[in-house]
Amino acid sequence: MLVEQFARVEEGEVLYRIDSPGWREMQQELAEAGSTIRRLEATEATFDPLWEAHERHEAILVEMVTLWEERVAQLESARDAGGGRTEDIAAARSSLASSRVELAETHERDAELDAQRQQTAADLDSARSRLGFLMDSASAVLGQSRAELEERVEGSGGSRPRWATIEHVAIRATEGGLVEELGLTNGSWADQTMAVLTVVRPDRLRFRASGLQSDAGVLRDGLRARIVPPTPTSAGRAVPLQDTMEGVLRIGLAGDPNDRTLDLIVVPEALRAWARPGVTAQLEIVTDGTASPELAIPLAAVQRDGLTPIIFRRDPANPDRAIRMTADLGKDDGRWIALLSGVREGDEVVLDGAFQLMLATSGSMQRGGHLHPDGTFHQGEDE
Repeated sequence: MLVEQFARVEEGEVLYRIDSPGWREMQQELAEAGSTIRRLEATEATFDPLWEAHERHEAILVEMVTLWEERVAQLESARDAGGGRTEDIAAARSSLASSRVELAETHERDAELDAQRQQTAADLDSARSRLGFLMDSASAVLGQSRAELEERVEGSGGSRPRWATIEHVAIRATEGGLVEELGLTNGSWADQTMAVLTVVRPDRLRFRASGLQSDAGVLRDGLRARIVPPTPTSAGRAVPLQDTMEGVLRIGLAGDPNDRTLDLIVVPEALRAWARPGVTAQLEIVTDGTASPELAIPLAAVQRDGLTPIIFRRDPANPDRAIRMTADLGKDDGRWIALLSGVREGDEVVLDGAFQLMLATSGSMQRGGHLHPDGTFHQGEDE
């Protein structure tokens, strides 16, 4: 192992090395394929001089046949003229027949040599193709190009191709990312189905939400959507309400028949710092809107004094003072609610601390006290 868990890696960085018996076998196959090619190339190189010698032999035999044919003709002419010996004619005819047989065998040898040459060429093409496939496999395994693997390297044993000098297979990152998990330790045995380590791309996130099946009539692919932070607050260490992410809605392929929901998928156009796998957030989809823009405040800023909705607006004249107001509310989406009157754009509404202000200003809510054994409630400390 050359990386640690949660380490950031770049594309092409070596993650780990393997001492692989499979790579040794591939090296042996590469060596055998190269040896076969060299042997066939040597055999192919002998055909040209062999053909030259064979053609010279054939030319000599043709000349001998011609000479014996002339000799037989001369002897037969002499015999017809009353001279010559029968034994000489018979010997000349025998030599002519032998030369013709040898010439015919030479013609047969022509066909054999041509067949051997074609067979050698076919075997050589096959061996080269096999070596090419093996080199492609080695290139895929090692993550190096064929040119790099075929480059000659000088060593103690002389010049050898680079692939023959590689003892361990180096596994490199195909993309940059973070090491999520280590599946093995140094010295472990790994088979082909084991996950040695996992590299993830944390910037490739998608948001999955559940929408009601009853809203299927207004949900469709291509709607603009907004992913809002997981907490409806803006104080302390919470994510600011305005730290949202935008994207385009895609309807999922399946739904949940028990919960009667649909899968809604959004790929953020730009990730925020709080976006992590497994984080809960809310998806806002605009399916309809008012004719003109309306002011809205977080629904969490609205408190209830009995049945009366209450909000607290910061006093423009005194930033340390909050003004209690009965809220004139409109529609809400479960997170934001329209405020129809009482405030204007630029006013500040209390969000964090609104409940405490409600306790301090309510005349109907008990602020604190204790219970007696008879079940009655009394304000203040028990004496």
